[in-house]
Amino acid sequence: MILFYIYRVLSILLTVYSFALIIYIFMSWVPNARESSFGRVLASLCEPYLEPFRRIIPPLGMIDISPIVAIFVLKFADAGLLAVFRMLGAF
Repeated sequence: MILFYIYRVLSILLTVYSFALIIYIFMSWVPNARESSFGRVLASLCEPYLEPFRRIIPPLGMIDISPIVAIFVLKFADAGLLAVFRMLGAF
């Protein structure tokens, strides 16, 4: 039973981080939004994760698809986490 709760907490954290990434991406559309205190906090949380993806995936013109790939990686990590916890007998 405790493994189930550990999985739920980790899954919720991954989902919240995905939403933080989406908010950070949308903030680029609003002028000076990333320079606000909330924008700086999100940048300190999101940029370390997005940086490796930006090094691997170059922008296509003015469109940066690396955050989309980063979100997909988080979703795959959540699915992998589910598989691991199922193997451990949490469900």
